[in-house]
Amino acid sequence: MLEMRPGCECCDRDLPADAPGAMICSFECTFCVDCATGVLSGICPNCGGELVARPRRPSAKLANNPASTARTYKPTGCTTH
Repeated sequence: MLEMRPGCECCDRDLPADAPGAMICSFECTFCVDCATGVLSGICPNCGGELVARPRRPSAKLANNPASTARTYKPTGCTTH
């Protein structure tokens, strides 16, 4: 099951699990759409993998399958691709 990390690693923008706007790589590094497409050009700065849209978890499922609360914020790794 996906962790559904709560924020962008570049800008620390909130990324709720039940809302659109998050991009992930195969290791679940998580970025907002603006950082993923603008700053990172669709490539994860951590692993070099492709960033794709993260699926949303329906609100009704979050009670029994909560999203992660652990934030990863690494702005220095996101300055350029």
